[in-house]
Amino acid sequence: MDIALLVVFVLAAFVGKEVISKVPATLHTPLMSGSNAISGITIVGALVVAGMVGTPWAKWLGFAALILATINVVGGFLVTDRMLQMFKKKDRKALKGAADPVTTNGAARDAVTA
Repeated sequence: MDIALLVVFVLAAFVGKEVISKVPATLHTPLMSGSNAISGITIVGALVVAGMVGTPWAKWLGFAALILATINVVGGFLVTDRMLQMFKKKDRKALKGAADPVTTNGAARDAVTA
């Protein structure tokens, strides 16, 4: 049965790589933010595995799965937050105080008023 599980793992890794490589860059981040809920389920599964098994190596494997799934969820939320920050409107008051090179340049101002 161990060989069957290894074959399933290798096939899943290969199919996952092929599917992800076909996704355009513009869709990658929204799809990743949507998969955070699935990764949350992975965290629950890792907790169950780490708590229910009796052998020490299985507990360590469950603990490693828990750590990796947590890193995946946190990283996904950070990337999603960064993506959403790109689409927020800029504050007009902050932009108004910034120096405009066209209006502060004396030659450009004189050319407009002449």
